[in-house]
Amino acid sequence: MNEEYTDAHLREILSRTKTIAIVGVSTNEVRPSFYVARYLKLKGYRVFPVNPAHAGKTLLGETVYASLSDISEPVDMLDIFRRSEHVPPIVDEALDVFPTLKTIWMQIGVENAESAKKAREQGVDVIMNRCPKIEYQRLFGELRRGGFNTGVISSKL
Repeated sequence: MNEEYTDAHLREILSRTKTIAIVGVSTNEVRPSFYVARYLKLKGYRVFPVNPAHAGKTLLGETVYASLSDISEPVDMLDIFRRSEHVPPIVDEALDVFPTLKTIWMQIGVENAESAKKAREQGVDVIMNRCPKIEYQRLFGELRRGGFNTGVISSKL
C-alpha cells in the first residue's frame, strides 16, 4: 500500500494537534520512538507515552501508561510504534476511549488497511508509513536548513 498525502493535509494535522499518545515508546534514548517523542515534546506537543513494559515510570516528564485506556485526558493524535499486525487492537482501543481523537498516525513501515478504513469511517484521519517528526521537520523548514530538498517552496529560512 502506498498512500499519498498532500503537504497541506499533513501540515494541517500537525498544526491542529496538541496532544499525542505514542504507543510503543521506548525509555531507551537511542531508540527511534524515544527521540520522536522527545522531539515532539520539544515542539510543544503534550506527549503521553504508552508502553506496558515501562508503565508507572516517568519519561520526558510524563507518566508512562500501560494502555491507552489508562489516559484520562483528551488525545488528539495516536502515534503507533508497533508492527503492523499489532495495529488493530490499538486502533480499536483508541477509537473506543478517545472521543476527541482526530488522527491515527502509523510510523514508517507500519500499515494496516482494515484499521485505517475503520478509523476513517469514524471521521478520523489516518496517516500510514510516515513519521510525524520527519514530516514536521520537512514541512516547517527544519530540513531545508540542513541542505535537504524537501519539495516545499518557502521564502523562510
